[in-house]
Amino acid sequence: MSNAAILSIEETQAAARMEEHAEQLTPHAVIQLLLDGALERLDQAALQLRCGREDEAGQLMHKAIGIINGLRESLDFDLGGEMAVRLDRLYGYVIQRLEEAEADTGEFILAESSKMLTELKSGWDAIES
Repeated sequence: MSNAAILSIEETQAAARMEEHAEQLTPHAVIQLLLDGALERLDQAALQLRCGREDEAGQLMHKAIGIINGLRESLDFDLGGEMAVRLDRLYGYVIQRLEEAEADTGEFILAESSKMLTELKSGWDAIES
């Protein structure tokens, strides 16, 4: 089995926790786990870039984009108001940056994207569920 095949079937720790505790998860906890999953994929992509595996890094970035798109699509603009609009912009920006990443700029963009999502997750974690 190739490294690419292993990466494509490997589940994130966040996905495993989500599956294991599906019945007890609140919507708040689901978002926390999705953010964890996106951050895991970005960390994995950065490692692949450092190892010279650009194709695998691209696949992992694509997986992170999928997670972020899911978060973006779940926004409720009626209930969320201005906060939903700001999150939509943030998610859109991170997706755009990840789509722009190339081998020579990838590590910088991954670090930038991870920093933004980590700050968002930190704020989310501070909210009582």
